[in-house]
Amino acid sequence: MVERGTILSHSISSEAIEIDKVKVDRIANLPLPTCVKDIRSFLRHVGFYWRFSKDFNKVVKHLSSLLAKDASFHFSKVCELVFKTFNEALTTTSISYPPVCGESFELMCDVWDFVAMQLTP
Repeated sequence: MVERGTILSHSISSEAIEIDKVKVDRIANLPLPTCVKDIRSFLRHVGFYWRFSKDFNKVVKHLSSLLAKDASFHFSKVCELVFKTFNEALTTTSISYPPVCGESFELMCDVWDFVAMQLTP
């Protein structure tokens, strides 16, 4: 059907699966969050990958606790470690593997940015 396409920031074709280097570099160079909005944005991006991360909720609880109502924003060393760990995992490990011909496979993708763009007046 399609000779080449982009799924989860990977360029997929019959020849290979390649990572979009520009997007990976952008994620790798994210500054540490400085406000609640930055934390929400980061958690929205890594939230898709909870299926692939052992104990995801336990690990991000330090970041998500900063989103609690009336909580003061204190980005601790633990929060920094969690941020850097997820940032490294997102930029060093590929979670996309080519499907095996003749076997069924499941394709999951996050359409949050698309939905948000459609809902924005």
